[in-house]
Amino acid sequence: MTADGTQSGPAGSGPAGTPLPGPVGDGTRAVRAGLPEPVKHEPALPGPVFAAHFHLPGEATGPYRYARDENPTWTLLERALGELEAPDGTTGGTDGPRSVETLVFASGMAAISAVLFSQLRAGDTVVLPADGYQVLPLVGEQLTAYGIEVRTAPTAGDAQLDVLDGARLLWVETPSNPGLDVCDLRRLIDAARARGTLVAVDNTLATPLGQRPLELGADFSVASATKQLTGHGDLLLGYVSCRDAATAEAVRRWRKIVGAIPGPMEAWLAHRSLATLQVRVDRQNANALAVAEALRERPDVSGLRYPGLPDDPAHPVAVRQMQRFGCVVSFTLSSRDRAERFLDALTLVDDATSFGGVRSTAERRRRWGGDPVPEGFIRLSAGIEDAADLVRDVLQALDRAL
Repeated sequence: MTADGTQSGPAGSGPAGTPLPGPVGDGTRAVRAGLPEPVKHEPALPGPVFAAHFHLPGEATGPYRYARDENPTWTLLERALGELEAPDGTTGGTDGPRSVETLVFASGMAAISAVLFSQLRAGDTVVLPADGYQVLPLVGEQLTAYGIEVRTAPTAGDAQLDVLDGARLLWVETPSNPGLDVCDLRRLIDAARARGTLVAVDNTLATPLGQRPLELGADFSVASATKQLTGHGDLLLGYVSCRDAATAEAVRRWRKIVGAIPGPMEAWLAHRSLATLQVRVDRQNANALAVAEALRERPDVSGLRYPGLPDDPAHPVAVRQMQRFGCVVSFTLSSRDRAERFLDALTLVDDATSFGGVRSTAERRRRWGGDPVPEGFIRLSAGIEDAADLVRDVLQALDRAL
């Protein structure tokens, strides 16, 4: 959609907006996603629109009225994200194709909250992962305070199936953060659909280039775009892609009520960053695998997890539903002190929270207190450095931490 609300050419289109013959690859789609039709003497991606209100003489009609509701810069980004989550613009399922609708938010937590609090009412039941993002327990406490029953189960082994009966919404995080367990999305979604249960999938670790939950039948694909999607560690953003307009409307209403909207500059930076998504993701995935393979040879490392390793417990499921396995590797060192010595000895890897950036990061995850992991548990996010340099840095830091 262009800045004036008109339809743009499809992702992967040629210079005049005409579709290219045949399907396009992830890189082509990422570079072209959400761009308006070319206009002579205009930039390929229009700059951010800074506005609180828009000229609105006469009747209150048109795509843009007030900037808490819509903004032309959001429109282009939302279209781009929708094209990545559902490349043909629709999702399949037993009830036929549905048009995808995407909404952007000020942060990943704003997006998560929008789905949960827009879909649940007092007396409803929600199933959350017991090993998901560390803020989820706080969300669960708030849901409970509103009279919503919260059930939890771990990600591994599709354990959420055991507590699914009677639930209004199933929340899935796969791979889980930070443990990197993977659940069988198709199995869980089919079971939920049979019970009339909505399904939301936190797709942050995988990105739409790693897996596309809407194509597997999920109702919502939710992500923190702060992480690998935008990849530079310089903005906060989240989004929700909805399987159809009806479910999207409640999410849109929640965004309007709470005002959890992104700034136009953040939205523009995010859209700009999507052009390099496939290049970054492939390099980071390759680096993560190289680090994981090196760590596998270390007797002083335990609990190594990376879904791309053939011997990882999650690999058999991951290889069926994921196209890429992510940039995060987790492992455990023998003690808190050793983990902190390891982090201090790193030279290329920053000691920082979050993940998915072009610069590698690592942290002792237990320092936050919210994750059920050992004191020496490390979450490492591979950046785009040369793989040999990154591996060498990790190994020398392990040696120095002995």
